[in-house]
Amino acid sequence: MLSEQSTPVVRATLPVVGAAIGEITELFYRKLFDARPELLRDLFNRGSQANGEQQKALAGSIAAFAGMLLEKPEDRPDALLARIAHKHASLGVTSEQYKIVHRHLFDAIAEVLGDAVTPEVAAAWDEVYWLMANALIAIETRLYQEAGGAEGDVRRRMEIVERRGETPDVVSFLLRPADGRPVPSFRPGQYAGVQVELPDGARQIRQYSLSSAPDRSHWRISVKRLREAAGPDGEVSSWLHAHARPGDELTVSAPFGDLVLPEGDGPLLLASAGIGNTPMLSMLDHLLSTGSARPVVAVHADRSPADHAHREEHRALVRALPGARLHLWYEEPGTQAPEAAAGRADVSGLELPHGVTAYLCGPLPFMRAVRGDLLRRGVPAEAIHYEVFGPDLWLGR
Repeated sequence: MLSEQSTPVVRATLPVVGAAIGEITELFYRKLFDARPELLRDLFNRGSQANGEQQKALAGSIAAFAGMLLEKPEDRPDALLARIAHKHASLGVTSEQYKIVHRHLFDAIAEVLGDAVTPEVAAAWDEVYWLMANALIAIETRLYQEAGGAEGDVRRRMEIVERRGETPDVVSFLLRPADGRPVPSFRPGQYAGVQVELPDGARQIRQYSLSSAPDRSHWRISVKRLREAAGPDGEVSSWLHAHARPGDELTVSAPFGDLVLPEGDGPLLLASAGIGNTPMLSMLDHLLSTGSARPVVAVHADRSPADHAHREEHRALVRALPGARLHLWYEEPGTQAPEAAAGRADVSGLELPHGVTAYLCGPLPFMRAVRGDLLRRGVPAEAIHYEVFGPDLWLGR
């Protein structure tokens, strides 16, 4: 909770800080990487830095957190904090790094806002930062303990035992621990961070959903090669497509992610678009392997049947579940999927069971549209959960 002395200061200065937060975060990252270039090389996503998405994510998180402290002082946005903390844990972020971020961020705030940053203003925003940072550190500490490692020590070597082309742009890999130990368990819907060494020596990390049920003799990840029309292609996905083969080893984190299948027998909506179906495949596979009969409405949207990764598996899993049905939308349906609708996904007219809990994964425009339709249909906001690709822009709330 924000202190009584800081609350009016943050309220008065939030519009000014919010208006300048983009400039502040851009300067912050320049200062941070000038002082600590290894963080850009081995921790931060260079692609997200290049296209500005990481700057937007930091700006959005700080401004949104400050606004929530003012609007709902008794509540902490645990769902939003948990999403960020899980991503941080998969990267191996440590509590010491929050001090580094703090120093360069507040140097940037002082430089951009100048004389407006009085000692009172600096103290109030310092409190905002540490309320958020300490909440994240607490969650991350628990996650590291649950993973059985020291702070930041979450990676292990895993061997590729099979590589399979799923679509022209998606390849799946079966992984098992290189040391022969049992495959670690995970919760359906979680992801792992995969670190690869690139030609320039950088060790970049990307998160990939675990796309099969937990009770298997292996993990499976499904990697879409990112092709950017206005910038460079995805570094890690391109490297994996070009170089990763059976017998190779990858450095992979413990499983993290809070978009996970809940216990119980309540009805579910599993809505995905593009490669966002991978956590849904894990959930469906787990429901089938455990003999679940809970009602499931599965929704998937894609460019075409040929672009729908694991299409036959997706359909087979839903068919095998007694309480499930699948609704497909393809922008270019062709003749391969006569049961699919043409165009973009529209859940506004679907029959949904009472008390449904929704899980969304896919591009932000898709999730915004589906979430909006569900809210208009009376599905409570707290029953709609989502996973964001790349930096969490806090835009799904």
